[in-house]
Amino acid sequence: MHDLAASTPTLTAQIGAFHGRILLGAWCLFWVLMIVISVQEHVVDGGNRWWEPFVWEGSSAVSASTLAWLMLRYLAGPSAGAPGQWLRRLLPWLPLLCVIFFATNFSLRYGIYALANAHYSHEPWSHMFLYESLKFFLFFGLWTGIVFGLHSFTQWREQNERLQRLQKALAEAQLAQLKAQLRPHFLFNALNTISSVMQVDVARADRLLTRLADLLRISLTAGERDTVPLQEELRLLQLYASIMEERFTDRVSVRWRIPEEMLGVPIPTLLLQPLLENAFKHGVEPSTAPQVIDICAHRDDTTLHVMIRNTCAKNPDFGREGVGLRNCRERLHVLYGDAATLSLTGGHGEVTATVSLPVSGVHA
Repeated sequence: MHDLAASTPTLTAQIGAFHGRILLGAWCLFWVLMIVISVQEHVVDGGNRWWEPFVWEGSSAVSASTLAWLMLRYLAGPSAGAPGQWLRRLLPWLPLLCVIFFATNFSLRYGIYALANAHYSHEPWSHMFLYESLKFFLFFGLWTGIVFGLHSFTQWREQNERLQRLQKALAEAQLAQLKAQLRPHFLFNALNTISSVMQVDVARADRLLTRLADLLRISLTAGERDTVPLQEELRLLQLYASIMEERFTDRVSVRWRIPEEMLGVPIPTLLLQPLLENAFKHGVEPSTAPQVIDICAHRDDTTLHVMIRNTCAKNPDFGREGVGLRNCRERLHVLYGDAATLSLTGGHGEVTATVSLPVSGVHA
């Protein structure tokens, strides 16, 4: 959260500076076009003092730019969520700003004409005030809309960035919680297995403890990452399978059918271990006859499919899910959204757990 708070002002400043440059460039281009149009009209009307159009439009540009800066500096505080409030803050200032614009304009023009020893003639004051007022309101409406749009977009970007960071932080917290739930559950079941063997064969129990230590070391290292290559996940599964095969000697055979080209595909850490654990718990443990567990994978254009299939002595009950399966589903949803699935199918003395997830990467 500290990183989020520290990064937001930087992002806001960067976006604000960028939009400020855009606004300044558009403002300058606008007044250049106004001057060009005024010069053309002056030439068409037969004017012989080339500098007059620059004085007329230049004085308006200086007055309008000064008022715009003051408006942005002291009055504007646009909010994407409350445009009416922002406009209500500005509207009461319009009459005063209009008078200031008119007075500043003509003060500059009369002053420049006096320096040039020239007479500044114009339409009656009532006509000029109406004309300049309309021009001022045009400027105000146009540029206030642009400024409001840019500020609103900046604020939207800031809020969107903050929301994405908060969602990412929430997802990371959820994953950390799910992995924290998984480790005690897995460790309890593994120690329970070793305890049952220790009663009949101390040497085998010692071998199992050694393998469990290796398994825990690998799982702790892998647990620091959200995903690992499939090859690393399979290494952890092989250690777990070796522990279980020691327990169920001559009662289970584990077959691995993973194409070599899929070993580098990323997969969530410790995702498959609960599925293999269920295969031993529900397929091998209740049965006295030899059972088979197949671990295989295949890939289409965008999806990796990993299947753990086991034979079983009785029809499975899919009505209830334990901690392991529920944990796997939640982690897949956090990482991939709806793009990943975990399904259980059964029939003809077999149960298959299938994990399907996109090869491209985690859900943004």
